[in-house]
Amino acid sequence: MKLVTFTHNHETRVGAVIDDVVVDSNGNADIPSTMLAFLTQGDIALTAMQNLINSGDARIPLKEVTLNAPVPNPQKYLALSLNYADHIAETGRDQPKYPSFFTKQSSCIIGYGEAIHQPKVSDKLDYEGELAFVIGKRCRHVPVEKAHEVIAGYTIANDVSIRDWQMHSATMMIGKSFDTAGPLGPWIVTSDDIKDPHHLSIKTWVDSELRQDGNTQQMITNCYEMVAYLSQAMTLEPGDIITTGTPSGVGVKMQPRGYLKPGQTVRIEIEGIGELSNPVIKEPESTVMY
Repeated sequence: MKLVTFTHNHETRVGAVIDDVVVDSNGNADIPSTMLAFLTQGDIALTAMQNLINSGDARIPLKEVTLNAPVPNPQKYLALSLNYADHIAETGRDQPKYPSFFTKQSSCIIGYGEAIHQPKVSDKLDYEGELAFVIGKRCRHVPVEKAHEVIAGYTIANDVSIRDWQMHSATMMIGKSFDTAGPLGPWIVTSDDIKDPHHLSIKTWVDSELRQDGNTQQMITNCYEMVAYLSQAMTLEPGDIITTGTPSGVGVKMQPRGYLKPGQTVRIEIEGIGELSNPVIKEPESTVMY
């Protein structure tokens, strides 16, 4: 099942994508209107959505809706750095002893087709195509062999990075959390439709140029190990976003540098999920508020 948060006629709610239509939950009392509430409700909401799909009713052409980030306001956005050996090699750094997580602020999240801003304060704007997964159950101290049970599904993330600001602190948080630095989507593919999240092709294009070409089997710490590791320290909640690192090919390591420029489009494709595409523009003057 492909779960979406979408806007139609100025109203935002949850639905499911089937081919070129959205199955619309509007008016269905058994399906919450927000993705956080949907995921928290768990199997009850999934069953109600499947029943709606099976009914053949409540269809809207996909081209008539706006796809928002599937989880626009997660409680936590946790991202893993240096999780592909080829990316570690291109950075010239050592492999971390432990999984090296940082946070992205949820205010950075945008959806499919929304514009990534080249910030007023930097031209060192970079992309990182990544597999992301979404927590579906409140959990703590999850063993690796049970971790798949708490993952609701998988989506695509672009860990947009402002490289000079990223180096302002060891946590990298500010340079990873600029507004629009968190494209996510276009939907959540539920776990039952992803046979093996650790064997998926992942590719990133800038315009027509293929920049990244990897596979999630190259991850050093896999998704289930990430859940087990993080849940030793903190309670994971439905809707929490966890991104899993990027393969080699980032712009900062190209010669000359391959930083993103206004007018370009970044497109990330992950096998079994789909593609996430976002244009790049200069940060608009309308963002100035004081």
